[in-house]
Amino acid sequence: MLSFNVLDDLKEAQQVLANYLQAPDTKEKIEQAIDMMATSISNGGKVISAGNGGSMCDAMHFAEELTGRYRLNRPSLAAISICDPCHITCVGNDYGFDFIFSRFLEGAAFKGDVFLGISTSGNSQNIIEACRVCKEKGIKSICLLGKDGGKLKDLCDIPLIVPHDGYADRIQEIHTMIIHIFIRGIENLITDPSLGR
Repeated sequence: MLSFNVLDDLKEAQQVLANYLQAPDTKEKIEQAIDMMATSISNGGKVISAGNGGSMCDAMHFAEELTGRYRLNRPSLAAISICDPCHITCVGNDYGFDFIFSRFLEGAAFKGDVFLGISTSGNSQNIIEACRVCKEKGIKSICLLGKDGGKLKDLCDIPLIVPHDGYADRIQEIHTMIIHIFIRGIENLITDPSLGR
């Protein structure tokens, strides 16, 4: 016998989504982020995504749907997730875990690229360091965040904050929805000739 009510979990997830939908700038920020990423890819740039734990899985999922296929048959789109274990363990060992993403951006990101950072707390130090490198290099940054947005809300160009103070899984569920909308939007803007891209 479970020690929790399954329907209560589903209702909580529904409420977290409802709270996010009620934020005044939800639609606008998602659309801004989509446009920023689609513009980068259309102009020969790429989107580099990163996160920790489950958020790394989300970052990988985002990238593979662009390089592979989501809903449309179209050319591969330029996206990379920072998930190479050789890179992560090398930098973690030599410089520290806080620099596993920033070090990658120092070498592989250029002006015109976009960084997508994912942090349910808004305070992941390695995403913070990555956003600092973005500012130094003139790279645009988007962050999927939770709770009150933490330190990252002021360090990135477009913060998308899921306002929830409970467990991270509820925040990650909304992040996954946003990621799917990102991918669909990027596909739409890049492959629809009437949109001028």
